[in-house]
Amino acid sequence: MVKAVVGANWGDEGKGKITDMLAKDADIIIRYQGGANAGHTIVNSYGKFALHTLPSGVFYDHTTSIIGNGVALNIPSLFQEIQSIVEKGVPAPKILVSDRAQIVMPYHILFDQYEEERLGKNSFGSTRSGIAPFYSDKYAKIGFQVSELFDEAQLQEKLERVVAQKNVILEHLYHKPVLKVQELMKTLREYREMVAPYVADVSAFLDNAIKEEKTILLEGQLGTLKDPDHGIYPMVTSSSTLAAYGAIGAGIPPYEIKQIITVCKAYSSAVGAGAFVSEIFGQEADELRRRGGDGGEYGATTGRPRRMGWFDCVASKYGCRMQGTTDVAFTVLDVLGYLEEIPVCVGYDIDGEVTTEFPVTHLLEKAKPVFEVLPGWKGDIRGIKKYEELPENCRRYIEFIEERIGYPITMISNGPGREDIIYR
Repeated sequence: MVKAVVGANWGDEGKGKITDMLAKDADIIIRYQGGANAGHTIVNSYGKFALHTLPSGVFYDHTTSIIGNGVALNIPSLFQEIQSIVEKGVPAPKILVSDRAQIVMPYHILFDQYEEERLGKNSFGSTRSGIAPFYSDKYAKIGFQVSELFDEAQLQEKLERVVAQKNVILEHLYHKPVLKVQELMKTLREYREMVAPYVADVSAFLDNAIKEEKTILLEGQLGTLKDPDHGIYPMVTSSSTLAAYGAIGAGIPPYEIKQIITVCKAYSSAVGAGAFVSEIFGQEADELRRRGGDGGEYGATTGRPRRMGWFDCVASKYGCRMQGTTDVAFTVLDVLGYLEEIPVCVGYDIDGEVTTEFPVTHLLEKAKPVFEVLPGWKGDIRGIKKYEELPENCRRYIEFIEERIGYPITMISNGPGREDIIYR
């Protein structure tokens, strides 16, 4: 059975924890899109980890972790990440890398930095990990698949062709030093040595696994609102963040995805630029940021303070709909225990009309939040294992949101640890 764990909103919803938890009963965990530009924070018996490329199932020795063909693969970053978890006492994970995955080239990272500098105040708030230049090259058909590392003559010829084009841009647009083919060849040989032990025909492996009725988890990165088609374009990421793309990014039939667990936070947060209707500022935001997450709401990759907001029913209903949600996992609920009252965004006021449907970007930028205020429960809910034992106002908050988004909340996370979960 194939299950997907995806985000409903801007990313940072707590997918890492949910994947880590579900991985206990899974055989295979797959990252199918994105790259090392966003991270998952995971707390377990080995310690606290920020993973960027590795799937969140690497902490169990019975699982196989897969880097799918849809991933932007930064080979040295993957290699360092494997070493960093092994150094902390985690058993060496079983890892397969798709021979069709494409490689983040060193110049992708440079181009990302140079473009953000060039745009100045109009920049996208990129993590500068090379993701947009990588996907641009992939779709311009000048990217490099992992399999190409193993044909030296063809690699050299293609690199010469691509570098000629890149150097024109470096020289005339960015006024930066040009690339040297031989230096890049040397780097790619090093990449080949690092990745060689892991390379596999992943779609064939998964075809077998499905026939053997293995449990497979697809792990998404970021969330619906960062999808290039359905998100807050252009302030989005460069690969699809939807569960539907899991079939493409992993190389499996779409009808095999039977369960789509969409992760929603009990409040909102976002990293990077773009419209964020329920956003809060000043002391109110600082307090939520300080108490939020595990050790505060700061990006797992950048360390940047996340932008904070109240729960947004409009964005979350849309986020769940686009994912094809079967189950909602509701995270970091324990964080809200300090509040007397909790505002919830239930509609958007656009030019005097209130809507509960998520609009296109130019209308989204005009939207003002319509809040309904719910009573808080003023208490610590960590350690509670049964839904019935949650304070009444806490249950009312969950049920109010469930009704507004229209999808069943079946898991409630009330702490950072793997075992801090209530099944409903």
